[in-house]
Amino acid sequence: MAVDYAVIVVYLAGMLAMGWWGMRRARSKSEFLVAGRRLGPWMYSGTMAAIVLGGASTIGGVGLGYQYGLSGAWMVFTIGLGLLALSVFFSARIARLKVYTVSEMLDLRYGGRAGVISGVVMWAYTLMLAVTSTIAYATIFDVLFDVNRTVAIVLGGTIVVAYSTLGGMWSITITDMVQFVVKTIGVLLLLLPIAVVKAGGFSEMKAKLPTEYFDPLGIGGETIFTYVLIYTFGMLIGQDIWQRVFTARSDSTARWGGTVAGTYCLVYALAGAVIGTAAKVMYPKLPSADAAFATIVKDELPVGVRGLVLAAALAAVMSTSSGALIACATVANNDIWSRLRGVVAKEGEGERDEVKGNRAFILLMGVAVIVIAIALNNVVEALTVAYNLLVGGLLVPILGGLLWRRGTAAGALAAVAVGGASVIGLMAGFGILANEPVYYGLLASLAVYVVVSLATKPTDAAVLSAWRERLAGRGAEEPATPDPVTV
Repeated sequence: MAVDYAVIVVYLAGMLAMGWWGMRRARSKSEFLVAGRRLGPWMYSGTMAAIVLGGASTIGGVGLGYQYGLSGAWMVFTIGLGLLALSVFFSARIARLKVYTVSEMLDLRYGGRAGVISGVVMWAYTLMLAVTSTIAYATIFDVLFDVNRTVAIVLGGTIVVAYSTLGGMWSITITDMVQFVVKTIGVLLLLLPIAVVKAGGFSEMKAKLPTEYFDPLGIGGETIFTYVLIYTFGMLIGQDIWQRVFTARSDSTARWGGTVAGTYCLVYALAGAVIGTAAKVMYPKLPSADAAFATIVKDELPVGVRGLVLAAALAAVMSTSSGALIACATVANNDIWSRLRGVVAKEGEGERDEVKGNRAFILLMGVAVIVIAIALNNVVEALTVAYNLLVGGLLVPILGGLLWRRGTAAGALAAVAVGGASVIGLMAGFGILANEPVYYGLLASLAVYVVVSLATKPTDAAVLSAWRERLAGRGAEEPATPDPVTV
């Protein structure tokens, strides 16, 4: 294991070094929060794929493959579909808005009255996403170093908080690119073929497993539909995803770079399901499906390769965790704290001070995430609550604002309130993990949005005119950004 330990230690040290490098580039609010909106297609594709393919997609995706066979790919597959839909239909318009948060978009579209309440919902979602990603460190570090849960969470969380705080989005972008390469090599190029060979090939897998393991719909139609509602639509509106769209340097980068990343997700989904299916052949009676990834890595891979694949799992968790953390801090500072104080800085004013403020919020949110991760036990329920609130409360007003001219601020606020309240009430009645809360909450949000919008005065013509100007890429010029520091 000494070689495996060395691989992991070098990887973690590299993450911290890149955080230090990013700190030298993040000299303005734009550089710190959205990498100066300067990412080209290659870096944009890599960082977008890294943020959406986290520990749940890697460890959880393999676990679903172990439990359901090839149809276990549907969870990650719907994430890829959501990213493709976002990239093809919405990303160019989103990038042209030149904002920092989803709530700022809602303010632009509806006239500045939807920010705080939508910010609170988005903050809760990004916080729980960061928490659940941080908890995943416990599984990986237990395999690596046999340390207890609390130490693992503190160790992994501290590294992510450190490099995210130092360089903001620049640090996260560079580390995400490394993580993307490590995941591609570790999971797709090494673990996938080794797992299939160790299981005896596809013919042996088919001979030893029930036929439903190779049924594309074996996981169940209702489950697939729920995945589409939660993950596909969640990709369309999440702050963590939008913040990456804001980093694109052009419309074409956002559209085509995101399409490449979405396609990569589809391949990654199938790979995880195949690895899990192979693990079922080799270890038919594991105590937990989520143990499949760690077990196959620990028992079947040679020294050195094992360290690289575990680094790939660590990379998957870190990319999601850091993306959720900066999104959580951005929303907390820009959409909640600044608005409650009544201080919203104009573009270009106090940029350096704003970097310090956003850095402080990342550190504060990072500490909170680590503490909550240590205290929290049921991560599935926590993440389900977050996604249900996100989709039930914010999907309709966001997509309505982008697609329906007649939508109003009153309709948007009513949709957020009724949708969110419906989801919470239905989860109390049906259970947190039930499908009904997101179904009925989304329908309630849509009905209220349409009815209230039609019953209230249309959005002011000046607001809509300014909105159209921003969608066209005009009226939001950012201050000149200093040349990058030569490293």
